[in-house]
Amino acid sequence: MESAGFEGALISLSLIVAIGAQNAFVIRQGLSNKHVFLVCTICAFSDAALISLGVFGFGEIISNSSTISELIRWFAICFLIVYSILRFKASYEGNALDVSLEKNNISAKKTAIITLGFTWLNPHVYLDTTVLLGTASLQFQGDEKIAFAIGAMASSFLFFYSLGFGARRLAPLLKTEKVWRRIDFIIGIIMLWIAWSIYTS
Repeated sequence: MESAGFEGALISLSLIVAIGAQNAFVIRQGLSNKHVFLVCTICAFSDAALISLGVFGFGEIISNSSTISELIRWFAICFLIVYSILRFKASYEGNALDVSLEKNNISAKKTAIITLGFTWLNPHVYLDTTVLLGTASLQFQGDEKIAFAIGAMASSFLFFYSLGFGARRLAPLLKTEKVWRRIDFIIGIIMLWIAWSIYTS
């Protein structure tokens, strides 16, 4: 059961660490020290809801049909391989997160709306949490599946709160290509490992 939780945490973390608009927004809020707890909470709880939908909703639905389950399984494997190639490409080319700080006088209400937009209107978040995590959870049953989901959620909470409240310390590192080359390379390796795990499950 512990290994299922660890795998859920690792997969979840590797999917959300990549450069994206949502992460950049969380960092900017952290740098400006504006509504940081609100932003991190919305991101983390939204992820938890989508992970639940993926593991206990989408995953359960496709597990009832061997044909659909197999098609989704191969789709996930192919996507992860392509995604890993893109991470290796990004690692080779070099990239960095744009965390340039702009004047931030946005109210809590508007900040919440923007955060919800970055989260729920992002098609990749559904692919990551619902499809990929849902598919990866098919190898587990009962308590192990619950542990997988809890691990994925815990990883998401830890990531977003660390990113938001640690932004001031993390920003200098996240602005450098060298750091992102290493992050992208590690993510690429993890994606291949996840693809292999799904293939052999």
